[in-house]
Amino acid sequence: MNLLQSLSPDGRQLAKAEKLAKKIEALSGEYKALSDAELQAKTSQFRQRLSQGESLDELLPEAFATAREAAERVIGERPYPVQLMGGVLLHQGDIAEMKTGEGKTLTSILPVYLNALEGQGVHVVTVNPYLAHRDAQWMGQIYQFLGLSVGCNDRTLTSAQKRAAFACDITYTTNSELGFDYLRDNMVMNLESRVLRGLHFALVDEVDSVLVDEARTPLIISGAGEMLDKQYLIADQFVKALRKDEVEVDHQERQVYLTEKGIVHAERFFKVAHLYDHSHADLVHYIQQALKANYVMMRDVEYVVEDGEVIIVDQFTGRKMEGREFSDGLHQAIQAKEGVGIKQETKTLATITYQNFFRLYDKLAGMTGTAKTEEQEFLSIYNMRTIVVPTNKPIARIDYPDAVYKTKGEKYDAIVEEVAQLHAQGQPVLVGTPSVEISEILSQRLTQKKIPHPVLNAKNHAQEAEIIARAGQKGAVTIATNMAGRGTDIKLGEGVVELGGLAVLGTERHESKRIDNQLRGRAGRQGDPGFSRFYVSMQDDFIIQYASDLQKESIAKFCEDKLPAEKLRKTIDLIQKRAEDLHYDSRKRVLEYDDVLMEQRRIIFGQRDQILIQDDLSELVGSLMDQAAASLAASLMNAKRANPAQWETVLQEARKTWLLGEIDKELDQAKDEKTLQAILTQEFHRQHQLKKDEAPEQIAQLEKMILLSVIDHQWNDHVDSMNRLREGIYLRSYAQIKPEDAYRQEGFERFTNMMANITDQAVLTLLHIQKREPQPPVNPEA
Repeated sequence: MNLLQSLSPDGRQLAKAEKLAKKIEALSGEYKALSDAELQAKTSQFRQRLSQGESLDELLPEAFATAREAAERVIGERPYPVQLMGGVLLHQGDIAEMKTGEGKTLTSILPVYLNALEGQGVHVVTVNPYLAHRDAQWMGQIYQFLGLSVGCNDRTLTSAQKRAAFACDITYTTNSELGFDYLRDNMVMNLESRVLRGLHFALVDEVDSVLVDEARTPLIISGAGEMLDKQYLIADQFVKALRKDEVEVDHQERQVYLTEKGIVHAERFFKVAHLYDHSHADLVHYIQQALKANYVMMRDVEYVVEDGEVIIVDQFTGRKMEGREFSDGLHQAIQAKEGVGIKQETKTLATITYQNFFRLYDKLAGMTGTAKTEEQEFLSIYNMRTIVVPTNKPIARIDYPDAVYKTKGEKYDAIVEEVAQLHAQGQPVLVGTPSVEISEILSQRLTQKKIPHPVLNAKNHAQEAEIIARAGQKGAVTIATNMAGRGTDIKLGEGVVELGGLAVLGTERHESKRIDNQLRGRAGRQGDPGFSRFYVSMQDDFIIQYASDLQKESIAKFCEDKLPAEKLRKTIDLIQKRAEDLHYDSRKRVLEYDDVLMEQRRIIFGQRDQILIQDDLSELVGSLMDQAAASLAASLMNAKRANPAQWETVLQEARKTWLLGEIDKELDQAKDEKTLQAILTQEFHRQHQLKKDEAPEQIAQLEKMILLSVIDHQWNDHVDSMNRLREGIYLRSYAQIKPEDAYRQEGFERFTNMMANITDQAVLTLLHIQKREPQPPVNPEA
């Protein structure tokens, strides 16, 4: 490292990491001389030293040297010095940016082994099940050699199998399944049903994909909602009959609205006087979801249709998300649009953003080939520095300027022509597309040219490993969506280096430069040659959606041959930057909304934990009864003062609801709220004690079940209510009210009401429970 580098903040961190890497290097000879048994014994020795007060930092050089030596003996790969540096940065809870082919997976074994020694569990998080299973088997051999247990979490596992996977020292899992497990764990009715044992240390592979790209989409667990009527189909028919001037589409915000003419059309179609009258809220909901389904959600881009099912496609990885549904009726609107069977609408039961979920870990680290562009976001939200690790060998890949065209047709012709030329020379080509739709368009054109090629997209992901394994061979042509952009290492076949290495052709710029760089990074691994080039047309969705008015003027000049391509390339970069800024604002907004819910989530999940952990809930039940008595006393006294004539009716209702028959006269004679509260408190406690005296064990069990059920029911309704509030909160901006402030204020009010409802419902249920009489045994011969 030169002097200037060492003076920068990154440089100082790298210098410290390099110093530790040299210490680890110095131990190489000593550790090579150890027998397998002696090397394996190091694990128990390290754990013993930890129990005696040594820190992980003190153990780091020896533990890294142990893992490094084990890797060479078990899988024949030995981490380079730069990988040792990357491992140090990951252990410190930072993001290590390591270019493609630099061995991030091998680097990860060093901090994972070290942190697993604490015995609190390490979660290695990957972006898809294929990588999770691959790495658990591949790297798992090293950990098992050193005496550590390794598990792999998958959506197909039972609760017992998941529990076993998370009980291991090291668990490989996808980010989505991990988040869902956390949400489900906070819905269980007993501690034994939980699968996670805590959130100690997570190492996130492709960290920018998980914590940035997917941060706009919260994790949502849904349950059955209202039974459906035919309104989705009717709304779909209406939307399909709309004319151009009756609809306005905001591509940047991915929103669609009816114009004045569209509103008049809707009022005629649905035979209503005023569409936006509050009495037509449900109708507006159906129309809005039908508009979004038809004008924003694109088949073979956001979703695919297979065997009469609408299946979501992950926009960042290009993978199918089996079992997931768009929420709030959007899935049903798409089913109506596509003419497949409409399922029952879902209701949001639990939700959390990736930002807030991963901030729950004691320590978080990440690795990727592209994170530096978002370093400020990582630092402000996750408190993780982003440090670029030097490559083991200089990068030899050439990144050519964009090839720019007026129309999509011209662009596709140019791509096919380039592929044909490279294929004729034998140079392998990877063609990266942003969607299933474009991958199929290009596939048809290549087939017409008689150029053999596999297509890797959400429709045929099963052949992924096989397709990737052949992608670097001589003469190979591969078309792939973003699936091949991350976590895939394309190795060059014999004679390919001499032909110039792998050629990567991007068919369209993505909404983030990082995703472009991920695709470029498939070529040029470990000093290999190769090149990349992106093709852009002025008809690309990316250009249409994000170009400003000024940028559209430049595009028009280019189409009229009045602006050279060189100048337009700068405009394309600016359009991409604009898209990145808009997405950052979107992520920030999602986090601001979820921060409101996160505070509430902490309170509710904390209460659930206390109920699950405690065997004796007498103190909590007593407290709830005191609160319910205070609330009821205030309500009764207000009614008595407001309308003495109706007092008897109010008292009769309270008597019936709260079982207050025996204290009628006392309540009627009470002169103030304090006296009322004392009478009610005593009565609630007396009634409940009678029940406990009759069947103490049975009542103790019921208390736990009742409290959890009431909390879950109220919380589920609240979460769904907050989700619907957020959907329409943007309308407050028309009244000069900041939507985020309105959401925070209304969210607080709704949460306060929910907590009061939990107290009342729990106490009411406890007062009404009856002792269950033992049932006579069933006579099987009867």
